[in-house]
Amino acid sequence: MQSCVRSLNKCIRPVTRTSASIARQAHRSGFTEYNRSYASVSAGELRFGQPVHETHPHLLEAGELTPGITALEYAQRRSNLAAKLPKNSFALLAASEVKYRSGAVFYEFHQDSNFFYLTGFNEPEAVAVIGKGVADDDHVFHLFVRPKDAKAEQWDGVRSGTQAALDVFNADETGDINQISSLLSPIVSSASKVYTDFPFEAKTKSFFSRFLQDRSPNAESLSKVLQSTAVLPLKDIINEIRNLKSDAEIANMRKAGQASGRAFTDAMRQAWTKEKDLAAYMEYKFRTNTCDGSAYIPVVAGGQNGSIIHYTQNDHLLKDDELVLVDAGGEYGGYITDITRTWPVWGKFTAAQRDLYTAVLNTQRHCVSLCRANASLSLDGLHEIAESHLKDQLGQLGFDMSGKGIETLFPHHLSHYIGLDVHDTPGQSRKTLLQARQCVTVEPGIYVPNTDAYPTHFRGMGIRIEDSVCVQEEHPFVLTTEAVKEVDDIEALRS
Repeated sequence: MQSCVRSLNKCIRPVTRTSASIARQAHRSGFTEYNRSYASVSAGELRFGQPVHETHPHLLEAGELTPGITALEYAQRRSNLAAKLPKNSFALLAASEVKYRSGAVFYEFHQDSNFFYLTGFNEPEAVAVIGKGVADDDHVFHLFVRPKDAKAEQWDGVRSGTQAALDVFNADETGDINQISSLLSPIVSSASKVYTDFPFEAKTKSFFSRFLQDRSPNAESLSKVLQSTAVLPLKDIINEIRNLKSDAEIANMRKAGQASGRAFTDAMRQAWTKEKDLAAYMEYKFRTNTCDGSAYIPVVAGGQNGSIIHYTQNDHLLKDDELVLVDAGGEYGGYITDITRTWPVWGKFTAAQRDLYTAVLNTQRHCVSLCRANASLSLDGLHEIAESHLKDQLGQLGFDMSGKGIETLFPHHLSHYIGLDVHDTPGQSRKTLLQARQCVTVEPGIYVPNTDAYPTHFRGMGIRIEDSVCVQEEHPFVLTTEAVKEVDDIEALRS
């Protein structure tokens, strides 16, 4: 094992370095001095709570901390956050909890997006603190995690541990999450402001209930310290940083979009009789096409079910004379794609289906073309254009578009931001002008009620067409082009 001298705490710790740690050294040396030699024990011989290059070279390139994202990029993200904090303050974030379906049966773990964005750490029961000192270019990254525990790991899986927090995830300081109260007390007491999105009630004796549910003297002391410190929301600062995607993030989303799009096109080639079979096929194709799995519960809606925006029951039969609407997408390296396609179950559009589908497709293509910074449009502006375009198209098909009829037929917004989340950077305004490197969806839809108020041959139809798009300065970059959507292309798949 090797040793290193860390100037922050003036102590010597044994270290086994991964390629991510080595790749990170050049960046770290800009604000903290390190003297390290190469490890005598290969990281490939060790076990971590998530893949690293040495244990999973089929998933991670050298220098990557998570698929497609290097340790250096994670460090830069923390630097970007610190640059937006005032002096003598810190940001406090926590990992997601394990959520249970019932008893000891747990759901698949999904990390908190802001925590993952800044750390790349993909385990529960962890806290990250990014502290801003008195110098503008100075910050310290604390990562408090579960310690190694052979007995617990036999039951619940391998943990990375505190040593890996330093040498894989490049924390400046670490500690046992079970001691979080005493570890945080000196940090909190020395800061003038705390930025966090933890629930906090000044009148309670405890805070951050996920971690400090006890009534220990440390917990109560820390709560009192925090109550005397200015606690401010972190969300808006994080949204500003996550808003514009890096080249690596866009590449991950394109990879997810390409794999997901191919899954859609492959599904359209086949005949389906059950919604659940089609749903299972999409999940299978996402995973076998390099995605980590589905980004969200898919919508597989035949006939009138297509008019239910978030239909996930997926248990009806599919009828040859109806349309099927599929809203699904794969995830890669934590980054999602979001696609919706609607196609005829038997492979050929009826005349009415073709007309209504074409109205939605024309609108979708037009709005996608406007996803560029030089169009000077916001998502709300794009939505208004979509409404106007659909009203014109539907009026030509015999719909009464007087009054607010479009709000019944097109009840949802045209778009939302995407990235690590399906609805990325929650709370971010749709009124601001689009900028290059933002990633969004474009998803007009028409859902015709089965009532006498609408033309007979369109009643009960639900049609939505959605692509994931990266905004660029002069033209859109469509991330999901492999999912065919032209009428002739869809019909040719079953010829």
